[in-house]
Amino acid sequence: MVLNPVISKLAGKLVVLASASPRRLDILRNAGLRFEVVPSWFKETLDKQLFKAPQQYAVETAKQKALEVARRMPCNHLKTPDIVIGADTIVTVDGMILEKPRDKQDAYRMLSSLSGKEHSVFTGVAIVLCCQKSNEEDYQIVDFYEETKVKFADLSEDMLWEYIDSGEPMDKAGGYGIQALGGMLVEYVHGDFLNVVGFPLNHFCKQLDHIYNQRGSCHGDTVPVLPVANHSLPTASSTHVVVPEHQVVNNSSEHSEKIPPATATRGQFNECEDSEEAKEDLQKIIQLMDGFKASKALFTASKLGVFDLLQRRPAMDAVQVAQELQTSVKGTEHLLEACLSLKLLKSTNCKTPSYENTELSKRFLLSDAPSSLLGHLAHCNDTVWPLFSHLESAVKEGVRQHHRAFCSKSDDLFQDSIYRSQEVRLRFMKAMHSIAQVTGKAVATAFDLSAFKSACDLGGCTGAMALEFAKAHPGMSVTVFDLPTVVEMSPRFLPPCTKEKVTFVAGDFFKDALPKADLYILSRILHDWSDDKVNLLLSKIADACTPGCAVVIAETMLDEWSTYSTLQSLNMLVQTEGRERTQGDYAALLNKHGFGNTRVVHTRNFLDALLAIKM
Repeated sequence: MVLNPVISKLAGKLVVLASASPRRLDILRNAGLRFEVVPSWFKETLDKQLFKAPQQYAVETAKQKALEVARRMPCNHLKTPDIVIGADTIVTVDGMILEKPRDKQDAYRMLSSLSGKEHSVFTGVAIVLCCQKSNEEDYQIVDFYEETKVKFADLSEDMLWEYIDSGEPMDKAGGYGIQALGGMLVEYVHGDFLNVVGFPLNHFCKQLDHIYNQRGSCHGDTVPVLPVANHSLPTASSTHVVVPEHQVVNNSSEHSEKIPPATATRGQFNECEDSEEAKEDLQKIIQLMDGFKASKALFTASKLGVFDLLQRRPAMDAVQVAQELQTSVKGTEHLLEACLSLKLLKSTNCKTPSYENTELSKRFLLSDAPSSLLGHLAHCNDTVWPLFSHLESAVKEGVRQHHRAFCSKSDDLFQDSIYRSQEVRLRFMKAMHSIAQVTGKAVATAFDLSAFKSACDLGGCTGAMALEFAKAHPGMSVTVFDLPTVVEMSPRFLPPCTKEKVTFVAGDFFKDALPKADLYILSRILHDWSDDKVNLLLSKIADACTPGCAVVIAETMLDEWSTYSTLQSLNMLVQTEGRERTQGDYAALLNKHGFGNTRVVHTRNFLDALLAIKM
């Protein structure tokens, strides 16, 4: 059973995964499903004693996760999903439900209880279908569970603690990850292996087939009337959100139910400020208020070189780190603990804490990492941070804030910011280089560009994006067209061997003739400019193009109305005369200049990609 037969049914629908689990993301993405990730705010604290069987607890938790996201998105994200997928994985042994360990001792307790025994892994899954009826949201839920039997070998104390000290157990149900080091603990698996990893893909695909190919859905299809029976699943205690009694159709490990609109279940909390919902809402507000502190901790640790130091010399304590960085011991202790809580570092000793990088930091926060974001972080700290401190003025005046943040009087963005000194210019180029390294491959491979033999990356800066296009399309020659001061410094970023793949031409794309090409690349360019200047640039591209030539635009599309895209739109307000746009905005601008057949790919990687053909 594969997902492909229902892919066409999901085309054009907003599918949302109510989970930030990287394992679930990988399983669904590898299956070809396109979706947006919106982690659920539902607290996984249902009273386990209220459930007759552990699988019911997993299913109910998955359902509450999915419903919370389905109800929140229209208000917080200003868009209504078509489908929300919730999931919860638990491990059970000897009648106990094991979720994620709280600390190393809890991980030891869990793994000890599994040693030498067979246990069950349950994943509850809820598929929420969101429908608009009579100006209210209506929800239909299909939920199910999958069980897999796993047998552990007899584990020695040394093996237990060696595995616990690796840090792997801390974010996984039951305290182990079968797809990684935890696989060494397992003697056999009976059932769906991916279910143990975190998501039962085969069962999920069967449910989608049933929803869209057999019984239809609420999205334009007719759902046959199903026989119903009154039935109440166990729910949370009175201190948690309680879903009223539903009409449910039972079918082995799965059932379908209809949930009343959100307004029918939330009013009960309006009269009680001490309710669990009120407390959770307060925590959300606190997280928003303190968000800038997390950003500044990340910026500071990156600027001081904490992550590079711990990569060279792991397992250092705060005193040693302070000595190496020439910082105060007290301040260093606080910073390291903040990074620990943000999961940028992990502690390897409970008595005298010593610190190591997490996989997250190794991937993005080391200066020599292929996907390093250090350049972009430095730009955010030194340029974006001062600008955002004047956001209130930007909102009131509707203009960028360089004059307040940097005492600049120039009206030209690139005269007062990027190009006013070599130091600032180099910092900006490092930022653009790091973003291009992270996003380049996703943009370059978003479309089949084999028909194009030459490309020109306008404002291509260091050539990192152009290089990804050259790698992805060996038959394509790629030229970077940017200002002379940028071209002069570009050799600092790309190795000499890339000269055969990417060439540089100096010029101003607003004033000078553009190099001839079959394909023009505009990555993070158009959002900097007003519609007048965007039209000027697109007019020049159109004049240089013949029918069949194309434009690739890589920007953050506001159609993906995520937190990142909306905050990025504020970023444009304080920084430039431009703005973020929707894919419809870009399509309309391109259409004015003879470009059509527009296609968009949401890469989920900073930038979305848009392709338009000259007609």
